[in-house]
Amino acid sequence: MRRPITTFDGFRNAVSAYRLPVVLLAALELDLFTVVGHRIWTVPELAKKLRVSERGLAVLCRNLAMAGVLLKQGATYKNTRLGGTELNADHPAYRGGYLDLIKTHWHDWCRLPESIRSGLPIDHDVPDSPEWRKRFTWAMHHRTLEIAPAIAAQVKLGRAHTLLDLGGGPATYALAFLAQNPRLRATVCDRDAALNVAREVAATHKAGRRLSYLPLDFTKDAIPGTYDVIWYSNVLHIYSPEDNQAIFRRALAALAPGGRLIIQDALLHDREGLFPADASLFAVSMLLFTTGGDTYSASEVKRWLSDAGFNRVKLLRIKKATEDWEDGVLEALAPESPPKTNARRTGSRGSSNSH
Repeated sequence: MRRPITTFDGFRNAVSAYRLPVVLLAALELDLFTVVGHRIWTVPELAKKLRVSERGLAVLCRNLAMAGVLLKQGATYKNTRLGGTELNADHPAYRGGYLDLIKTHWHDWCRLPESIRSGLPIDHDVPDSPEWRKRFTWAMHHRTLEIAPAIAAQVKLGRAHTLLDLGGGPATYALAFLAQNPRLRATVCDRDAALNVAREVAATHKAGRRLSYLPLDFTKDAIPGTYDVIWYSNVLHIYSPEDNQAIFRRALAALAPGGRLIIQDALLHDREGLFPADASLFAVSMLLFTTGGDTYSASEVKRWLSDAGFNRVKLLRIKKATEDWEDGVLEALAPESPPKTNARRTGSRGSSNSH
């Protein structure tokens, strides 16, 4: 839990926390880590290569070394392991998709007053292009590379044979579950642009042959097939309460008797709906980028699941430091007898996983 801001000094310190992020973003904007690569540089040499001033670069590099993303040795600088790999566009481990998203989000968050005044996402009148969706899906893959295997190792699927990754984007989680469960077959459901990325990711994964693809607007259409497990990760926050409840009914109709719906998301847990802080702050992103999304309390999501017809709704415990979100995994069971009515069809737009 973050300390409450009760003094002017506390307020000043909270607002001034922007300084290091701006330094890091400036380094990304200059492609500094890529240019540094695996060499050792003096400031004059690196300034000439980057075509920037020596004075400006000296200040930047000193602060990057203070933050631990560059190493300073006398008058020279070199990359740390992080700078030379995930931050280096010339390295196979480069997380370019997610880094690009971080850079654009900085500018987007500066436009927060626009969304507060209008109640609408910024750029709400700009259509969602397949190219943007592709970039976003790669960003979600880069974000989840370590998280997905850690979660899949702890969420035991038992004797499940089929899993649906609903809104699964790049299928990073589906592939992690397949790697943990050799007898499992999985389907990732999302938009075509997202599924194209999933196919690329799966082509490099040992378990990729056991993955199928389902293009579907699951906010509007019934989910075809029957599954033992439906994984709904980082999608809940994109939609309104009404949309999510409709999706829960469709998910229930697609589950085998006794099947499991497992939700991972930024859930709020205190009585007033303020904490964890990261979950509360993530609601700002939903205001900026979605028409009805938000972050929700675990108790209200449990109620929606019960109202949709699920049984035995509970939190799953995940080891600290391996979680995507603090206490952020819920499980609900389908009744042993299938529901008598099919899920109703309602209108809205499908989405990609936002992991």
